[in-house]
Amino acid sequence: MQVEETAVTPVLNRLRRAQGQLAGVIAMIEAGRDCKDVVTQLAAVSRALDRAGFKIVASGMRQCLADGDADARPMTEEELEKLFLALA
Repeated sequence: MQVEETAVTPVLNRLRRAQGQLAGVIAMIEAGRDCKDVVTQLAAVSRALDRAGFKIVASGMRQCLADGDADARPMTEEELEKLFLALA
């Protein structure tokens, strides 16, 4: 599965944001910051990763449906469900 070119930039931006937030969480833990602040930032990292993942899955599904690649076997409903649940 490839991500549509129009989705690549937003996905990369979200992943870079999550990377920066994760570095911030690590620094917060090393500095002994308050648990509430650490958890809040960790939740932000998790949301950024989830959003990037959903964008990748949605883009890939749209592309698969539009392209109809003759060599690729279509995903079953169970496989699609498992893919989505992997992000939950």
